[in-house]
Parts: sequence; C-alpha cells; structure tokens
Amino acid sequence: MISLRKLLPTLLPSRQVSTRSRRLLAALSLAGLIGAPLVGQAKIEDLDHVVAVVDEDVVMASELDHQLAQVRNQIKSRGSLPPDDVLREQVLEHLIVQRLQLSLAERMGMDVTDAEIDQTVERMRASNKLGPDQFLAKLAEDGLTLDALRQQLRDELLVQKVQQARVYYRIQITDQEVDNFLNSEEGKFWLSPEYDLGHILVAFSGNGRGEDLTNTQARAQTIYRELQKGGDFQALAVSHSSGQNALQGGALGWRKAVELPTLFSEQLDGKGVGDVTEPFKSGAGFHILKIYNRRGAEQTVVPQAKVRHILIKPSEILSDEQAYNKLIDLRQQVLDGADFSALAKENSEDIGSMLAGGDLGWSLPGKFVPEFEQVLEQTKVGEVSQPFRSQFGWHILTVDDRRNENMTDTVIRNQAINLLRSRRFNEELDIWLQELRSQAYVETKLR
Repeated sequence: MISLRKLLPTLLPSRQVSTRSRRLLAALSLAGLIGAPLVGQAKIEDLDHVVAVVDEDVVMASELDHQLAQVRNQIKSRGSLPPDDVLREQVLEHLIVQRLQLSLAERMGMDVTDAEIDQTVERMRASNKLGPDQFLAKLAEDGLTLDALRQQLRDELLVQKVQQARVYYRIQITDQEVDNFLNSEEGKFWLSPEYDLGHILVAFSGNGRGEDLTNTQARAQTIYRELQKGGDFQALAVSHSSGQNALQGGALGWRKAVELPTLFSEQLDGKGVGDVTEPFKSGAGFHILKIYNRRGAEQTVVPQAKVRHILIKPSEILSDEQAYNKLIDLRQQVLDGADFSALAKENSEDIGSMLAGGDLGWSLPGKFVPEFEQVLEQTKVGEVSQPFRSQFGWHILTVDDRRNENMTDTVIRNQAINLLRSRRFNEELDIWLQELRSQAYVETKLR
C-alpha cells in the first residue's frame, strides 16, 4: 500500500511541504482516501516521513536532512563536528522553533515582499564580492539553488519580523534607566563625537626651552601658514612631522574625543570638518591637527508647526461629497471671521483634539500621516487649508505658528532607548521562545 502522507512531500518543495501537504492530507483524510490500497501496485519504499509534529504543522525528514547538510558544511569550516545524534537533535529543535514562529507570523498576517528578498540577495552577493555567475556557483557548492536560497531568506525575514513585533513590546525602558546610562562613563563615551584626524608633530630638538622653543614654534608656524594657503596636509606631515604616523601622512584615523589627550580634544572644540588647528604646545613639541571628518554628537534642529484641524468622517448617513462640502462651508466661516477653535469644538470628529479646539500641538517628523504632513508643509502661518482626504476622513487645518526646535536631547534619549532595548532583546527573545515552545504541542519522531 502506498502511503500518500509519505509520498506527497516528495512532490513539493521542502518549505512548502508542511502547509500545502497538511491541507491536502486533511482533505484526503476526510474523503477516506489516505491509506486506501492501490490495486495491483507493489509496496513502495517510503520516500519521506514526518520527524516532528508541531501544533498543526509537520517537519519532514527531507527538511531535516537538508538543514543538517548545510549546518555540517558551515561547522566544518570552523572546527570539528559534534556527535551526529546531538547535531541532529539540535537542528530539529531549531526547525521546530522556526516553524512555530512562521505559523505565528502567518496568523498575524505578516508577509515578506519579493523586493525585500531581492535586496537581501543583492547585499549577500555584494558583501562577498561575487558576480552573478560566481554567486550562483557558490550557492551550488553549498548545495543550494537560488530559489531555495530565496525561500530560506523569506523564512528568516519573517522570523525576524515576528520576533521584533512580539519581543520589543515586552521591553520597557524607564526614564531612570536612560538617565543612568547617559550619566555613566559608558554613556559619556557613547555620546562623545568621533573625529577622523590628521596630525603633525614638530618636535623639540633639545630641552624645549629658550632658543629651542622659539625655533620649534617658528617651524610649526611656517607649516601652519602653508596649510592656510592650501598646502597638502599629508605631504607636509611626511616631510616635517616627527609623529609615529608621519609616513602615513600623519593619519590618526577615527578617534573618539574622549580617547584623545585632553590637550587635543580641547583644540577640536568648535572646529568643523576641513579645519586645521593652530600649532599648540605639549611636552614633545608643537602639534597641528586637521579634521578630515566627524560623526556623532551633531545638533538636531527640527522645523515644527503648531497646528489645529477639523476632521469630518464620511459615514452611512454622510457621504464623501457631503463631508467635503461641510468642510468647504466651515472653511468659509473661518475666512469670514469665525473662530477656528470654536468651530473645531462644535464640528470636529477627532475626539483627541476637538475639546482643545482642534489643537494637535507641535508637529514632529512622522507624527502625522503623509497626506496631512504634505498639506501642513504647504500652509503658511494664519492660513486655512483647502479640504483634503486622509485615511481618517476629510480635514482642514490651520497653522498657528512655526519654529525651528533643537531636538538634540530628544533624539539622544530616543537613541539611548533603542540601544538599551537592543541590548535586552536577546535575553528577552530567549525567554519568549521558551514560552512559545512550552505552549505548543510538539511530538518528535526521530528514527
């Protein structure tokens, strides 16, 4: 007797086996077809079999063997392999947990677009510095086709999405935690700007006093004047610097300000990219620094608008056209002298702002939907916009004021929250995966 449960997986791509064959098998079971003998057929050796039942899904032996082969290839390049039975159980557990996450992603309606997979494949190819044909050849060496790789990437990206959706919301970072981090030595280091620097040292030839001090300072000033005229910093460093990096054009590379001697960091204060410091003295001689580039600790100034709006939502008793016409009438009332705030309190259907006269406060990038932000950007202070449509309904808005606000502290705190959250992610992820695994029905059938 041929077992359709064991034969079907050989007819489908490995990752699609679980979903498609499960549904087909369920239908066949209900029809009483599974297990029915096929008259005149000899017994056929099983081509595949289930190695784990995971809730309503299954993991097939072919999937496990394929994953095992890939893992063996990866581990061999780094060291010795663990015992085969241990490795087999580890890989099966990985597939079980992956299947649970993919099932959850499906229930949550998550998906990965072909464009996302295309971008990931291209990044992989580019990072390995391989041409298209070389990339395909490399995949073949690893026992993969491009279609198989794309399916693996689809699963991995889905797993990442469901992890981020379920784990990040579990991690709460308090204001006190942010304050403690920013005030710590680590936080100060993290906040410190980073410079790509060039360095010239004009060293003392003697004791650095009297005539030696004067001559050394004069030589440094001569080099500085050359630089002010457009001289090549690297060439002058090779010719005149006594620093350890002189033959590399005086390049110090990227350095955090807190990693530099205080004497150096003080000279960089207030300087911008391309600037050269005047010669400054240390115990070794006179130094000149050039800032090739800088990153971190930038000021973040955000243009903001103080905005009010009136929202009218189309409904079964108010058509889209009627909602639009109602706002046309309200706009005209404002232009004729009516108070926008009073009209918002009487007519707006935005519960969150109507009692405040439609006041939405100061805008922030991404605070409003794109349609709203586009009209807001085009509306001058004191003007009332024409009615416009968003996903929430029809709006008119007015801008009470505009300003450029320094949001550096807000941006820094948000970045610190993201950093602290990412540090706790792996720990929280392990806990969540354990919970997910413990709540699932799993039956393994390793032979």
